[in-house]
Amino acid sequence: MTAPSVTATETAWKRRYRAARTSFPLWARDDADHLLYLSNIGGRFEVYAWNRLIGTHRRVTDRPEGTGYRVQSRLDPSGQNIWWFDDIKGNELGRWIREPFGGGKREIVTPDLEPAYSAGLVIGTGFAVLGRSRGEDGTTIYLLREGEAPVRIYQHAQSADVVSLSRDEKLIAIAHSEHGDSRNPAMRVLDLDGRAVAELWDGAGKGLEPVAWSPVAGDPRLIVMHDRRGRSQPLIFDASKSETDDVVLDLPGETFADWYPDAKALLIGHEYRGRSELYRYDVAARTLKKLDAQPGTVTTARVHPDGDLWYQLTSAPTPAATYSLNGGVVLRAPGEPAPAGVAFRDVDVDGVHVFIAEPATHGPFPTIFIVHGGPSSHDQDAFYPGVQAWVDHGFAVVLANYRGSDGYGKEWRDAIVGRVGLTELEDLAKVHNRLIADGLADPKRVILSGGSWGGYLTLLGLGMQPDRWSLGIPIVPVGDYIAAYEDEMEPLKKYDAALFGGTPDEVPESYRQSNPMTYVDNIRVPMLLIVGQNDPRCPSRSVDVYRERLLELGKKFEEYRFDAGHGSLVVDEQIRQVAMQIAFVSRNLGTPEPID
Repeated sequence: MTAPSVTATETAWKRRYRAARTSFPLWARDDADHLLYLSNIGGRFEVYAWNRLIGTHRRVTDRPEGTGYRVQSRLDPSGQNIWWFDDIKGNELGRWIREPFGGGKREIVTPDLEPAYSAGLVIGTGFAVLGRSRGEDGTTIYLLREGEAPVRIYQHAQSADVVSLSRDEKLIAIAHSEHGDSRNPAMRVLDLDGRAVAELWDGAGKGLEPVAWSPVAGDPRLIVMHDRRGRSQPLIFDASKSETDDVVLDLPGETFADWYPDAKALLIGHEYRGRSELYRYDVAARTLKKLDAQPGTVTTARVHPDGDLWYQLTSAPTPAATYSLNGGVVLRAPGEPAPAGVAFRDVDVDGVHVFIAEPATHGPFPTIFIVHGGPSSHDQDAFYPGVQAWVDHGFAVVLANYRGSDGYGKEWRDAIVGRVGLTELEDLAKVHNRLIADGLADPKRVILSGGSWGGYLTLLGLGMQPDRWSLGIPIVPVGDYIAAYEDEMEPLKKYDAALFGGTPDEVPESYRQSNPMTYVDNIRVPMLLIVGQNDPRCPSRSVDVYRERLLELGKKFEEYRFDAGHGSLVVDEQIRQVAMQIAFVSRNLGTPEPID
């Protein structure tokens, strides 16, 4: 790997963006020395191939907009071929490309199929199983064999995802929402002809997510995540008998799970209040042993075929790197490390868990609420260059895991169903009140901001809570929810229907009460709209409709549009957007520190 060019004279916040970063590496099933990862080494995030045996790193993709947003690249079992997803400027509507691991001729995997949104991919020996989503077809799954036409083995109007291929390459695990609730999917096992071999569903309002088959050939067991105890925990499903073996974990937070190579134990990742720890669960003895991983937030962890545990770790002051439990760093990007950030402190406000980053001086500070997206996501004790940029300029930053966030149990996650946006804003208001009362936030300089769902909540909050916020910065937001629903990718239509209780035609009042357009007349403060022109998740037309109403009403706003999708993978663009946000605030409220 060649280190990126970082200008020594640049301020710390820009160097945090430019410093090289890598994702957790993915190894080939049958050759763990062939690996893939994403990195921004060349100034934008692209796919890299790593031959660990000889120590070489090769940039696989080279697209102006970057590669790898939302859809992870893959290796075939042998590690000889790389599959990566090719779309147009981040619109997520694309096809898979295959090329040799060492470089060479590229080919479109399914030239006879129209571009589609990805609904999962698993690769076997000489074949693959491909999930696709398009509006007119719903979800389709195809069997792709070398030299043969694609064969459709599944189709349904509702959402589904191809998740895992059994070690003997005979069975496929899929998650599906044929019952009509994509927030709480069921699980099915198919053979390669699309015949159902086994099924698991916990009933209305309860979800199941298949994770991974046993890595031992002939072992028909599959890890499945459930929420039967009100929080995400694993069970082991035997597809040959349709029997489940529950894994009872006396842990307060949410968990994730994977297999050890011999399938005698599970790796358990446990997260509680935005921080992580790792465990080994012995399946036969039903015992849980905490592993000696470093403290912080574990974004990904897997057991390498040689038995060593690899995990990617981060914290608010420290960028992510991939470590080995046996000691040392497995993969860290080259070049100068990013300047350290300030640590977060925790605050609880009537059950809402909040991370706060603040300058070393005394408050009250100008304060920005950066509202996370999702909504089924959450903020962690992790390295966020954007958060640290605001702190460098004298702002306190508030990260609130409102009701609707994952990581805090099913009841918390489901609290927004039927009251979309309203519940989250109630929580943000509580936090706002508390931080002003505590003397942290200057009540005349409190900014509401966020991206994706956080952008939607920003527009909704500016209209529903007009006296609470001093400025707004909605990033890739939903403006008019009806236009967004009409234009968004098919899986999100199904997600919205589950969240709102139906489509806009079926439950118009539910959408009306949660639509930023309903409250646009109430806007009292300036806003900066940042919009991805090719965004399939929060489509730009929904903002077009909203901005036209702002113009009609004579509301004060600024606007920036970029030629990508639901965010940018280009480092210069990321820096540009943060700089314009801070400059916007400075023009309207002033900043404690000079802007670079």
